Amino acid sequence: MRDIVRLDMATGQVTREPLPEKWARYGGRALTSAIVFSEVPADTDPLGPGNKLVFAPGLLAGTPAPNGGRLSVGAKSPLTGGIKESNSGGQAANALAKLGIAALIVEGKPADPGARWALVLEADGSIRLERADEWAGLENYALADAVKATRPADDRYATITNGPAGEMLMKSAGIAVSDPHGYPNRFAGRGGLGAVMGSKGLKAIIVSDKGLKMVESADKQAMMAAVRTFANALTTHAVSGTALPTYGTNVLANIINEAGGYPTRNFSEGRFEGVEGISGETMREITVQRGGNVKHGCHTGCVIQCSRYYMDKDGHYKTKGPEYESVWSLGADCGIGDMDAVAELDRKCGEVGIDTIEAGVMLGVYMDSGEIAFGDARAALDALDQIGRGTELGRILGDGAEATGIAFGVKNIPVVKHQGLPAYDPRPIQGIGVTYATSTMGADHTAGYTITSNVLAVGGTVDPFGTEGQAALSQGLQIATAMLDTLGFCIFVAFPVLDIPEAFGAIPEMVAAHTGQASDVDALMDLGKETLTYERLFNERAGFTPADDRLPKFFYEEPLSPHGAVFSVSDADLDSVHAFVPETAQRLGIA
Repeated sequence: MRDIVRLDMATGQVTREPLPEKWARYGGRALTSAIVFSEVPADTDPLGPGNKLVFAPGLLAGTPAPNGGRLSVGAKSPLTGGIKESNSGGQAANALAKLGIAALIVEGKPADPGARWALVLEADGSIRLERADEWAGLENYALADAVKATRPADDRYATITNGPAGEMLMKSAGIAVSDPHGYPNRFAGRGGLGAVMGSKGLKAIIVSDKGLKMVESADKQAMMAAVRTFANALTTHAVSGTALPTYGTNVLANIINEAGGYPTRNFSEGRFEGVEGISGETMREITVQRGGNVKHGCHTGCVIQCSRYYMDKDGHYKTKGPEYESVWSLGADCGIGDMDAVAELDRKCGEVGIDTIEAGVMLGVYMDSGEIAFGDARAALDALDQIGRGTELGRILGDGAEATGIAFGVKNIPVVKHQGLPAYDPRPIQGIGVTYATSTMGADHTAGYTITSNVLAVGGTVDPFGTEGQAALSQGLQIATAMLDTLGFCIFVAFPVLDIPEAFGAIPEMVAAHTGQASDVDALMDLGKETLTYERLFNERAGFTPADDRLPKFFYEEPLSPHGAVFSVSDADLDSVHAFVPETAQRLGIA
């Protein structure tokens, strides 16, 4: 039995109800987006009582499915003004799934805006909402320690926490999820969902799964057979089996820099001369020298193990990773080529509770204004500290790249649907530009990761400089990614899935074995289409038009060195990406 748990912050009441049959095939992103589409008015204030914050483990969370334990967090975004699903690793998804919770919905607002609350879900199924005013203003790591002090020494639990930026309703605020060692270093970072959590007065969610077994599958034997096939593909593919566990996600730094698509100094150049200082190879060397953890999973059940712990010069834990996007945004985009400086900035983002991508893009824009200099890591750290303290400047910076660019008169602001672009310039990598422009989430690399075929030659090749086939590539990947997010899979399973037929075939086999319902590739892709359809229709109701599915003008007009490329995919091609939506909406009865 999979249930929905509702928490009404206006009354403090917690209720539990069965998951509606119409959503029985859904988990993760499909479920968060279906709930937001169905229950949140598209014109509601994202920080008002009409918005709802939804936490949903993937459909296969809590099972032996490799890399299948990710969490989707959904709401109307304060940053984009549209629908948002932000995806996180960490332990919470598996814990919620073991408790039989398909979705946790937080709705309403408390009468006292100064109150702080903690929701505690115990392994015995009991749920309580507790006043937690003493935790007000705590940064995420201090909050993790405070939570630990309230739990039994032998407990096993996960946390979902909100830092000061979220409490202050800043639009770049994310939500922290604890990793297998209890560090609050996995983030549902994008779209300002920490501000939504803050508007609800919710400081922490604590989920205990002590003594609970994995979620049972309808056909255990078939499930384990498919799991073995899938795990073998993940551990033998060159990217997911060797490159990622050896160098982490930051293995891409030198690769994308060489391709000329590594955005540098607010997207003004495609190569960063200081890349070696912040590359995956350098990060691994430093981590090994300092005794850091160089390979582990961000959640139980991960077999890729691309996570690692970065240590300071004294050998003490500093932060996770940092991940490729974080290293780029806080490094090259700011002209900073020192790994220790990047790690310090990453830690500050984690403490304050802000999205590292949005933070780095914001800093790049802020530096472009001339207020602080490119390469000045100390000034960058001070800017992040201002966010944490909620100063007048900090509140501007904490609302993200676009707010900062407008406030300081910057010409080139790299955002789509008000959200900062991630770590790939769309001019020499045209496919990712299509994804940035057309994603329902605003600029988001994970929504349709065309780097696979544009750069890495995974799943075939599409010329990164050409326009031919880019829209179709992005469309297919956006549909497939929405499906993977629905099942709870890490995006990195896409590498073997695109190259190894047995890997793709194992996914419907796992779904069928787990649910007891027949599944095939077409049914899975329908899941992706349905998810995107809920999202697209919500955004249309919120006032989005085809004009919002475009990149900023400077990407079309200003050639990027070293290749001199501009973005040139036609508007007609961009408008074709969601051509399946009307038919899917009609089939769902939501047209």
